[in-house]
Amino acid sequence: MTALGAVFRPQLPPERLRALARLADETGLEELWLWEDCFREGGISTAAAALAWTERVRIGVGLLPVPLRNVAITAMEAATLHRMFPGRAVLAVGHGVQDWMGQVGARAESPLTLLREHLLALRALLAGERVTTRGRYVSLDDVALDWPPDGPVEVLTGATGPRTLRLAGEAADGTVLTAGTPPEGVRRARGLIDEGRRKAGRTDAHRVVVYLLAATGPDATARLRAELTDEGFADVPDLGAAGDADAVAKAVQRLVDAGADTVVLQPTADEPDPEGFVRFVAQDVRPLVP
Repeated sequence: MTALGAVFRPQLPPERLRALARLADETGLEELWLWEDCFREGGISTAAAALAWTERVRIGVGLLPVPLRNVAITAMEAATLHRMFPGRAVLAVGHGVQDWMGQVGARAESPLTLLREHLLALRALLAGERVTTRGRYVSLDDVALDWPPDGPVEVLTGATGPRTLRLAGEAADGTVLTAGTPPEGVRRARGLIDEGRRKAGRTDAHRVVVYLLAATGPDATARLRAELTDEGFADVPDLGAAGDADAVAKAVQRLVDAGADTVVLQPTADEPDPEGFVRFVAQDVRPLVP
């Protein structure tokens, strides 16, 4: 069964999160995803609050920029969430937007090297291992978590370019793809991820999460077109979905057919009714997605 979710966009003030998280929980939505976009809302703080306010919905963070964090802090915070809310936290790490990383003095000369080192150390720490490593960016001396997760947890990474997608297959447990990824892009991404998995000799499951920009209501087509144009995706075919639940569900299915395991519906930045969007996803679209 395809997992379906929605995004709480950080263009909304953080005080709006409580109501939307509870609504997602009450309506049966499987996943609510949060972003850590500079310079809006913190990913871990919002995830912890959303998890505490709810009972069953999974809370994803896509993604935490690794240049902003020592890997030990990432591991401590992730392990804390996994122990307090078993099976409900989904965390992805990634490069972050390079311009933003430059603004805060954290831009890495080799983002791929940093992400590789962070992923390998993070997964080892969350697995309860004691880690000593001397990398270009990640340096740990006999570090182990006192309170690691009680069982295996997945570590996802955001990826767009070919090298990062191969790294995702090699060193992560899943991959998050942006809303700029059409079905054919998902197929290409799956192929590159699988290359990395073969290189690493991995045969375990690898979840692919894809954001789908979606709009509904009388002005849905215009709002979708405006956002795609603003993001530079106006000429990308088969991207986004506008219309009723049937139209959106068909767009979800095209991504699933291309290799997505989870599709997260992303409202436009100017969505006039975020609560209504969550209801639309949970109550109207969900029954149409196998």
